[in-house]
Amino acid sequence: MGGAPEGRERLTKPDDSAGGPFGGFGPDDLLACYARGVFPMAESRDDPRVFIIEPEQRGVIPLDGFHIPTRLRRTVRGEPFEVRVDTAFEAVLEGCAAAQGGERQDTWINDPIRRLYAALFARGFVHSIECWKDERLVGGLYGVSLGGAFFGESMFSRERDASKVALVHLVARLRKGGWTLLDAQFLTDHLIQFGAVETPQAAYLRCLKPALKVAVDDTALIAPMTGIEAVELALSPV
Repeated sequence: MGGAPEGRERLTKPDDSAGGPFGGFGPDDLLACYARGVFPMAESRDDPRVFIIEPEQRGVIPLDGFHIPTRLRRTVRGEPFEVRVDTAFEAVLEGCAAAQGGERQDTWINDPIRRLYAALFARGFVHSIECWKDERLVGGLYGVSLGGAFFGESMFSRERDASKVALVHLVARLRKGGWTLLDAQFLTDHLIQFGAVETPQAAYLRCLKPALKVAVDDTALIAPMTGIEAVELALSPV
């Protein structure tokens, strides 16, 4: 859910010499990447290349140790946004791909990556958690679901706390549905406040293997949920 720090990843360029809409690297290849603990990124949104990233250290948000700051708990319970799931994936992807000022002047979501994730969304492997206000999309996140593992890809906000509210709702739904692993890719200061930890790639892979075999309740992602329920589920003892 964050940009890759320099010097901490191994980059391998997929074969883009083949024909077809995905340049020889398609949706099934992308799923296989997640299953072996790697993921794609681009250098920038205007760079047509896609690289496969294998970090030395992995950011993980423990589903049994999720933390919600006190002020954010009040915000989520107060329901300043209508939270929807999978109703505007393309718009969420666009929001994540857009530069948002500050340190985020560019993103790693280029056109090939857009096409790949759109294809996986159509097949039910990608989900978006969306925050709406006055019928306007103001924030959200998206990620890949494979077995009992959810791989958070990116998030964005156009209103204060919108992406944070989306994250709380995601965690609540994952816990309700039986997911066991929430991958955040890289540890950032933003994610540390939620209890995210950094773990060596080898340890991450040991967690990933059993998580992929878990059968989950997919309906938990899309079922309606109040803000009060989201906070309670995200923080409830296992």
